[in-house]
Amino acid sequence: MAGQRKLFEEVGAETPKAQPAGGMIDRGRGGARGAIRVWLMLLFALVMAMIVVGGMTRLTDSGLSITEWKPVTGAMPPLDAAHWQEEFELYQQSPQYRIMNNQMTLEEFKSIYWWEWGHRQLGRVIGLVWALGFLGFLVTKKIPTGWTGRLLLLGALGGLQGAIGWWMVASGLVGEMVSVASYRLATHLGLAFVILGFIAWYTFALKRPERELMQARRGREAKLFSMGTGLMHFAFLQILLGALVAGIDAGRSYTDWPLMAGGFFPPQPFDIEPVWRNFFEDPGLVQFMHRMAGYLLFVFGIVTWLRARKSANPDTRFRFNAVMAMMLVQVVLGIVTVLYVAQMHIAITHQIGAVVLWVLIIRARFGAQYPKAQSIRGTAA
Repeated sequence: MAGQRKLFEEVGAETPKAQPAGGMIDRGRGGARGAIRVWLMLLFALVMAMIVVGGMTRLTDSGLSITEWKPVTGAMPPLDAAHWQEEFELYQQSPQYRIMNNQMTLEEFKSIYWWEWGHRQLGRVIGLVWALGFLGFLVTKKIPTGWTGRLLLLGALGGLQGAIGWWMVASGLVGEMVSVASYRLATHLGLAFVILGFIAWYTFALKRPERELMQARRGREAKLFSMGTGLMHFAFLQILLGALVAGIDAGRSYTDWPLMAGGFFPPQPFDIEPVWRNFFEDPGLVQFMHRMAGYLLFVFGIVTWLRARKSANPDTRFRFNAVMAMMLVQVVLGIVTVLYVAQMHIAITHQIGAVVLWVLIIRARFGAQYPKAQSIRGTAA
């Protein structure tokens, strides 16, 4: 029986009852979200560097300088004159050397060799960083519930990317090819952007506790999320078309804008037989498709941005504002790239712009799916 209350005892003097502990959703399964997020951010930086180095490798025509695929032993570059000569002789057997570079010296070969070796070496570093991080978190049981498969997926896609990279290079070592097949280059670059997209999404998700994400999803802006998804897919298509342009140097074929060789449509766009090859190999038609897709993407981006402006969430509006701003920058960069005959520093800046725009679109889409809670005053809670 409870003791009798004193006459002047303050109500607040009672021992408060224990309150239920919050965060039950995350209890026992939260894992090392912060540490995994840092690891993913490192992988993100490495993959972005990989895309940039890959672009430089393509722009310098260095991708066919190493004619063998040795995932392990290939990590060691030539260390003496004999090994350099051996590598050079292997390259001299390639169609690119015989048709395009038959006057190349050993010193000139070294300059393109280092680009391709660096590109492959960076791929090995990414694989090692993923493996050490994943196994470390797995062994110490620090992976949050439901995340093991997602993190394993990144490793699987990375391994597939290595195989596709060699499949791409192999296409330029046969017949009369002086560069890799453009559609294989597009596949290789497209998968790199897919990997980058997954890493970005996972990084955004791990920034907030699971319970907060579940609560945020109740306020999702379904229409805006759907439009953000469409914008993401459209941007991905444009990235693939950009890879086709780079694969056949189509950006250096027609250097006037807004017309092409004085007309809206490039001259003689279907001269290659069979007809379907023109969509991959005709410089005028490929650049035309990239231009038209860019215009349509920009229009759809404006429509999505106007819809986002109606959002009651300031954070969501800000994310889509960033997308619109970057899209404007990317359009200007694309035009400048054409007018300046795809000079190396401009072309690589355009490619970096594609990476930034891609991540900003994914970030905005994430914000529509998991909007941040806002206080009454409209600031993030």
